[in-house]
Amino acid sequence: MPLWDSHDARDLVCNGMSKTPPNLTNLPPEVQAYVAAQTAELSELKQAFLGSSLGYATVQKRLKDEMASVDAALSAERTAHARAIQNRDTIIADLRLQLHGHNKHRFGSKSESSAQLALELILEELEIEQAVETDDEPSDAEAKPPRTPRKRKPFPKGLKRVQKTITPSDACTDCGGSFKVLGTDVMEELEYVPGHYIVNQIGRPRLACTCCEAVVQAEMPSRPIPKSFVGPALMAHILCCKYGYHLPLYRQSQMFANEGIDLSGSLMAGWVGKCTKLLERVSDAICDHVFEAQAIFMDDTTVKLLQKGNGKGKNKTKTARLWVYARKEDTWASGAPPAVWYQFSTSREAEHPSKHLESYEGYAHADAYAGYNDAYRTGRVKEMACMAHVRREFFDLYESTKLPVAGEAVLRIKKLYDVETQARFLPPAERVALRQEYAKPIFDDLEVWLKEQLGKISSKTPLAKAIKYALARLPKARPYLDHGFLELDNNTAERAVRPVAVGRKNYLFMGSEAGGKSAAIAYTLIETAKMNKVNPEAWLAWVLERIQDHQANRINDLMPWAYQDMIDAKNAEAEAKDAA
Repeated sequence: MPLWDSHDARDLVCNGMSKTPPNLTNLPPEVQAYVAAQTAELSELKQAFLGSSLGYATVQKRLKDEMASVDAALSAERTAHARAIQNRDTIIADLRLQLHGHNKHRFGSKSESSAQLALELILEELEIEQAVETDDEPSDAEAKPPRTPRKRKPFPKGLKRVQKTITPSDACTDCGGSFKVLGTDVMEELEYVPGHYIVNQIGRPRLACTCCEAVVQAEMPSRPIPKSFVGPALMAHILCCKYGYHLPLYRQSQMFANEGIDLSGSLMAGWVGKCTKLLERVSDAICDHVFEAQAIFMDDTTVKLLQKGNGKGKNKTKTARLWVYARKEDTWASGAPPAVWYQFSTSREAEHPSKHLESYEGYAHADAYAGYNDAYRTGRVKEMACMAHVRREFFDLYESTKLPVAGEAVLRIKKLYDVETQARFLPPAERVALRQEYAKPIFDDLEVWLKEQLGKISSKTPLAKAIKYALARLPKARPYLDHGFLELDNNTAERAVRPVAVGRKNYLFMGSEAGGKSAAIAYTLIETAKMNKVNPEAWLAWVLERIQDHQANRINDLMPWAYQDMIDAKNAEAEAKDAA
């Protein structure tokens, strides 16, 4: 018997096909149209079924296929809608993070943006460059025509005068007779004593022997800058004011003018260039000391470099770099003095750190800058990642979006720092034992936990980016667990960068490449002295007084820690005398 003769089967099919379509108002218009078309087609199929010999099983299969198509279309629409929502949330999170960063930092100069200030700073830096590149004593072939001597205003009469007399000897070296004074050559030297200025009057009497009438006179002592009237302490004061206290020379000139002293910014710029060139060998010795370490800290920061143009108003600036390489070992009970070495470059290309590190062998704490990779590939320099950078990614994210996962990551990293608080100032072996027992489980759990969290979120979110950065850096931070002379972060280098960041807000830019090199030398000396808790002005004055006559192979005797040892010995001797 044909299937269509079965009243039960026919009623079942007809009733199934005659059901009213579901409410379509919540579906997209194209889906509604598609469902309406399918409903009309099913209605036609119903009529064809009633009047044809098609089997029930065939119609039922076609009906199921059509309904499956409708379900697939609806599922695709829901998936697309969910993806759009996810993309929107990702964009919102990115924008919130950017807005937080903009609100956290201030851009552009505020109080020092006038054209007159820029002009004064340009001239100041160019004059330093000229002083660096100009030899003190030109050769005969390069001799320039004599120029009219500069007329200097006399020093104010109110300044204290300190009389100093230099005599060659107490008796004539020819016959042993006594001397009588024929006259005295007096040269006035402006000097600086903390709190006030003095003028040193250095007299060199011409002495005639009473027996043989031989005339003698003492030689002038060596000076930091030959034929100048600046004393070592004053020169040290000018250097520290510019690079230690961030006072441009034109401001210092105004300060001198308030005391009635005529020292132009141009004159001081020449002094700065010549003195930093003289002090370069001390900076080189500090570099050698830094690279003798088992582990160093390195970073870089931006400075503006003036680009000379043609015509009025054509000068522009480009972004240059100051590189920082530091040594600090007191946290693991090493007796080596801390030090920091700065280098200037006109760009951030990888060739610069590669050149700086060409003689170094050991670990280097650093950020994830790819320019260091060439040095790492040599095998001499081993990378030690910075956990402070890892933590900062999560901290900024939590501060702006309050994501619980970011907050949890910050707390987990804090536990590593809690262990470091206990390990500080211990010998390397004890630090390793403490880290292996307490820090290693925390470190391992952090890595596993971050991988689990990454699998639960979209890879395009800011949180996923922070986790990926952390997972890439953690294997390179792991060496600190096995070496007591390594640190958990690169904060030593970041602290060394801060003075440059403060300084560039005051002097705005470097006037030339030579000016940048002078700044690097000055920063090296001043910041190394500060790291050793040595008064940089007093130390530099002491060095400048001696360096002209100091033997090149004994330059380490001029290091700030050698100076401090001398001061401590003198103080101890004085205390012993007082006690006696």
